[in-house]
Amino acid sequence: MSGGTWRDTLDAARDLPDGEGRLAELERIAAHADAAGDVRLGVDARLALIETHHHRGERWRLLEPLHRCLAAVDEHPALFDAEDVAALLRGERAAVEALPGSPRVGLDQARVLLDDLDRRLSGAEPGAVAELRCRLADHLGDEPAARAWFARWRAAGPGHGCAACAAVRQAELLTGWGEWAEAVRMLEPLTTDPGDCTEQPEAALAALLLPYLRLGRHDDAGRAHVHAYRRHRREWTAFGHLPAHLLFCALGGHPERGLEILVAQLPRLARPVDERSAMEFTAAGALLCRLAAEAGLGHPAGPVDPAVPTPGRTLGLDHANRLAEAFGLLQVPPANGGPSLAVLGAELLAAATDLSGRFDARNGTGHQSGRIAARLAERPLTTAPPPLPDEPVTDGPVTDDPAVDAGSGSPPADGDPDGGGPPDEPAPLTVAMIVSAVERRGDRCAVEPGGTVVGRWGEAVIRFERAGTRAEILHARVVATRRLPVDRRAEAYEFVNAWNRDRLLPKAYVHEVADGELVLAGDVTTDLAYGVAPVQVEVLVEAAVSTGTAYADAVAALP
Repeated sequence: MSGGTWRDTLDAARDLPDGEGRLAELERIAAHADAAGDVRLGVDARLALIETHHHRGERWRLLEPLHRCLAAVDEHPALFDAEDVAALLRGERAAVEALPGSPRVGLDQARVLLDDLDRRLSGAEPGAVAELRCRLADHLGDEPAARAWFARWRAAGPGHGCAACAAVRQAELLTGWGEWAEAVRMLEPLTTDPGDCTEQPEAALAALLLPYLRLGRHDDAGRAHVHAYRRHRREWTAFGHLPAHLLFCALGGHPERGLEILVAQLPRLARPVDERSAMEFTAAGALLCRLAAEAGLGHPAGPVDPAVPTPGRTLGLDHANRLAEAFGLLQVPPANGGPSLAVLGAELLAAATDLSGRFDARNGTGHQSGRIAARLAERPLTTAPPPLPDEPVTDGPVTDDPAVDAGSGSPPADGDPDGGGPPDEPAPLTVAMIVSAVERRGDRCAVEPGGTVVGRWGEAVIRFERAGTRAEILHARVVATRRLPVDRRAEAYEFVNAWNRDRLLPKAYVHEVADGELVLAGDVTTDLAYGVAPVQVEVLVEAAVSTGTAYADAVAALP
């Protein structure tokens, strides 16, 4: 196979879904490149591996391809440009961030990578390095060192990263250190002005739950929980926020609601999550089970498995056992007639204890075990909680659209992509159709409270929404993540004018945001007044993603 053909093979592999098949193909291409001495092809294949691992939430797998890429760049610097180096630096940061997420990352490995990242940045991003050193120290239980690096991090500012996401991470640290009022002061502005961050305001609201409870602001905590959970209940990347929702219910006096959420979200433990997310979820779940049992709650009805003929199954260990299979945790066989709440709590407790022990064995400390033990010993912060806003918990739509799937975020079964009709039969456009079309591509998305479906593909953030008086118009808005300074306005207009002249989609335009930067965006609008079949929605979503990413890539390639 010629070099050009292998390059075509790599391009085809990049278009595969983010699954094991894509990983295997990329590894095959990288192995061929090594054997053929094609350094550039090998690095490109491994950069695609790094991106895939990152998108799948498996950052612990970044280390091997990252080391190979860094060595190649150091040995053959002339083969790589600034964009390649920037991609590797992002990968290096993600690999360091993987250490608190998984005990499968060696402590010395992460420290070496962090020192190497600091050297390569040469002081260009002091906030990024200070943040990583702060979070590493906090994970190890060295609070004085963590606070010292925290001060440097805040002084340096967010740098090139998202200021809103940085504020959430800082507030989470402050909450862990007992500085609840400062965490609230930092996050409350994001709840009313989230800016351009697609994670907000829900991420900030979830981070506010415990500070609000600790400060006695139970009404505010309830409103924040209901608002944020409407999004987090279905979004795969929001799994890390679920422990905060479970803790709110356990400590805020809403154990029955907490059990409903636990029932709905247990299947997500079968999805690929890192060990820290699993540890926090199982610890919060174990605490919730204990407090619910003390409150006299019994066996909440769990999701029915159609493969099991027994009707009315109770909350079971089958989901928890999939977690055990994924991480090799202790398994407790189900009792006859369905396990009790206490048995489930014991299973979750065993998982949380095992995982915290794995972190401590890697770290050489007892910090994570002690932190989880303290969490499991907590008591409710109120015995008379105020009522929550009257909104759905585990079932019903995220918007007013009754067709939206409010389950665990899994796509509907084959042959039913819209959650309620044949795939080739026209029907009114629904949010569920859009979500299903995105998920069938193997991609992830979030559904905002207003019904807008948001996802990110490489350099493009794409928002799908229904417009028109009868929500009959599918509008896809593409925003390139790269911005231009305002003094390049003429160049930006020249670029979008050329794009609109030479390309049909998306319709491109420029607008200036409040911070004096230029955002290059585009949109694709399709009138579906006479209905649309789910399979047609998949075609429209595919077209929006392919043209939108091409546009954003062209923006990123501007000098």
